[in-house]
Amino acid sequence: MTTREQLGESAREWLETLLQLMGVPAKVQIAVSEADSSCWLTIDDSTLSREQVERLIGRGGEGIDAIQYLANTILNIGREAEDQQSYTVELDNYRLKRQEELFGWANRVAEQVRQTGQEVEMRELSSAERRQVHTFFQGETDLATESRGQEPDRRLVIRLR
Repeated sequence: MTTREQLGESAREWLETLLQLMGVPAKVQIAVSEADSSCWLTIDDSTLSREQVERLIGRGGEGIDAIQYLANTILNIGREAEDQQSYTVELDNYRLKRQEELFGWANRVAEQVRQTGQEVEMRELSSAERRQVHTFFQGETDLATESRGQEPDRRLVIRLR
């Protein structure tokens, strides 16, 4: 077992313990990528009620984002930067659905900026979602992105270069 797989296994155990303590016991599947040091922790929702799934995800993904933040903070404590692992917590395909939704929205906003020449603010994005959109537009030669404001009212702006 590689070090990344060992970290993934420790993360699985940590998340299962957290869920147990939250009163929502569930199994967690892990998928470790050696290529980009990422680890997906997928909560098995087959034993959870719809209400439990919705509570874990939270309004606008706040619950699952908080769990993911805890995982990335706690599981990387004391690790050198090069040894840290990125953890993504998934439940009910929330991350995959949200990513499709986010990139669709970002593409519509980009088209609007290109047509009007006016910058557009994308509000109500988590810091992780803002980072995804910044990365999504990195290769664009005609568009630039920046974050403005302070949390909790930080927003992403897309504009022409």
